[in-house]
Amino acid sequence: MVEQNVHGEYKVPGGKLVVADLDVVDEHVRRAQISGDFFLEPDDALERINGALAGLPVATPAAQVAARVRGVLGDGVEMLGFSPDAVAVAVRRALTGATGWRDHEWEFVHDVPREPALQMALDEVLTEQVGSGERPPTLRVWEWASNAVIIGSFQSLSNEVDLDGAAKHDVTVVRRISGGGAMFVEPGNTITYSLYVPESLVSGLSFTESYAFLDDWVIGALNDLGIAATYQPINDITSPAGKIAGAAQKRLAGGAVLHHVTMAYDMDAAKMLEVLRIGREKLSDKGTTSANKRVDPLRSQTGLDRAEVIDRMVASFAGRYGLKPGSIDPATVELAEDRVTTKFGTEDWLTRVP
Repeated sequence: MVEQNVHGEYKVPGGKLVVADLDVVDEHVRRAQISGDFFLEPDDALERINGALAGLPVATPAAQVAARVRGVLGDGVEMLGFSPDAVAVAVRRALTGATGWRDHEWEFVHDVPREPALQMALDEVLTEQVGSGERPPTLRVWEWASNAVIIGSFQSLSNEVDLDGAAKHDVTVVRRISGGGAMFVEPGNTITYSLYVPESLVSGLSFTESYAFLDDWVIGALNDLGIAATYQPINDITSPAGKIAGAAQKRLAGGAVLHHVTMAYDMDAAKMLEVLRIGREKLSDKGTTSANKRVDPLRSQTGLDRAEVIDRMVASFAGRYGLKPGSIDPATVELAEDRVTTKFGTEDWLTRVP
C-alpha cells in the first residue's frame, strides 16, 4: 500500500483561495479536506464536498471532479468566491504535484533595448533555460530598440499587416512562437514583460485557467494603481475605459511555459491603423476615435510616467512572491542571436503563414 499526502491551491480569479489537502492510497483519494477563505452556506455542505472526493481515482479529469462535487450539493447551497469547478482545479493541482508561486525563487531582469527579432529569440531561449533548470523562474521587462509589429504564430502575414504602412513608419514585422493576435509596439508607448515559469506552476490548470492564473498578479498591481482592471477571457486585460493589454502563451516540450504580455502605456492610433489591416477593418466605420476607445492606455488612466508604472508593477510582484536581481549572460544573448539567424530573422519564419 502506497500512501501520500498531497496539497494543492487555487486562487479563483476575482474570487477566493481554495485549498485541497488529500490523503492518497493506491491511486485513490482516501480522505479529502477542502479549505480556504471562501464563503459557504450551510456549514455541512463542506462535509458533503469532502465526502464526494473520497474514493476518487487520481486520474479523474477536472470536469468529472466538479460534477461529483456538484452532485452532492443540492438546492439551497451558497458558494461565494468559489465553485465546484474551483474545487476541481485545487484537487487536480494537488494530484498533479503543482507548485505555488512562493515555492520558487524568482529572478527579475529589466532588460536593455533589443531589436524585435532578438526579443522573439530571447523569449524562446529563456523559456528553454527554465525548463532545463539552467535558469530559475524569471520575470523579464523588455525594452524595445525600434518600432515593431509582432504577429501571432498562426496569423497570416498578408492578412494582418500592411507592409507599405510598416515601411512608411519604420516598423519591423516579426513573428512570435505563441498564438494570439498582432501587437503594435513603439518603444516609449509600450510596456512588455515575459514570465518564464516551470510547467508545475500551472499544473492542473486548463490553458484558459492558466492565463487568468498567471495574470492575477498584474491585475492586482493595476488595481493598486487605481485602475479597475479585470481579466477578460481568454487573453485580455481590460478596464471600464477600454482594453489595457493582451497576453499570449506557449508551453514548450521541455517543461516550461512562456507567458508574455504587451500593455499600452500610450498609443498612436492613426499610425497603428496604417500598419495593422485587421484593426483597420474592425474600425473602418468608426475611425481613430474608436481605436482610442477600444484600447485605453495606462498613461491616460494613471497620469504616471512609464518608468513609475513599471516600478510599481514590479514592486507588486516582489511583494507577493519575492524577487531577486537577475541578468542575461552573453552566452544566452549569443544563442539567441544564432536563433535570429536560423529562425526568427528569416523570411521562411516570417511568412510561414503567408
